[in-house]
Amino acid sequence: MAYRLQMRLLTWDVKDTLLQLRRPVGEEYATKARAHGLEVEATALGRAFGQAYKAQSHNLPNYGLSHGLTSRQWWLDVVLQTFHLAGVRDAQAVAPIAAQLYEDFSSPCTWQVLEGAETTLKGCRKRGLKLAVVSNFDRRLEDILVGLGLREHFDFVLTSEATGWPKPDPRIFHEALRLARMEPAVAAHIGDSYHCDYQGARAAGMHSFLVAGPAPLDPAIRDSVPEEHILPSLSHLLPALGRLEGSGPGL
Repeated sequence: MAYRLQMRLLTWDVKDTLLQLRRPVGEEYATKARAHGLEVEATALGRAFGQAYKAQSHNLPNYGLSHGLTSRQWWLDVVLQTFHLAGVRDAQAVAPIAAQLYEDFSSPCTWQVLEGAETTLKGCRKRGLKLAVVSNFDRRLEDILVGLGLREHFDFVLTSEATGWPKPDPRIFHEALRLARMEPAVAAHIGDSYHCDYQGARAAGMHSFLVAGPAPLDPAIRDSVPEEHILPSLSHLLPALGRLEGSGPGL
């Protein structure tokens, strides 16, 4: 008789998989700056944020924990550098804006649940699956998930700040497997990043699904990910799981 694979654990990325910001970062920064008497163009701030975040992540990965920073200080520095790159050189004027933005991005009000997320999580629970979060996020994530009504769906939440290992480091996935007491063969990860989520989970021996969203996939990624592993939306997950389980080992 053919062996039938049965998934028992699903781990989830959060940002742009289950949640997204209600407004672009540049708009949030510009609105808060205006409230503090500074006029800075939202598009300039959005562009500057991308540069500042990329440089900070490269120079001080995973919130600079190994360099003695707290995640809060790491984010305050990102905001200061963002405004600096956008032409605001007065760090003293930006400091209260940075502190307020840190609090704002801690609030569930700044985030929204993506379409299909809650229905899909409930469907996974009905199938008896254990669910967990594996996210490159900081300590604010638990409260955000609670505030948006999603925390109740998960057995546990693992962040890169708490573990010290950001995705795609396989150790964060191994820690999730340890906590869930599951083998990688019966676990799958769902996320929107090819590098951090899809490749990271597979390097840990897990199955993985890539949430593609409405935008066209990069041809190089599309060619390297089997079609059955690509989710155009979260509503495609349960049928994809059914196909995975029906195929047995080796997919």
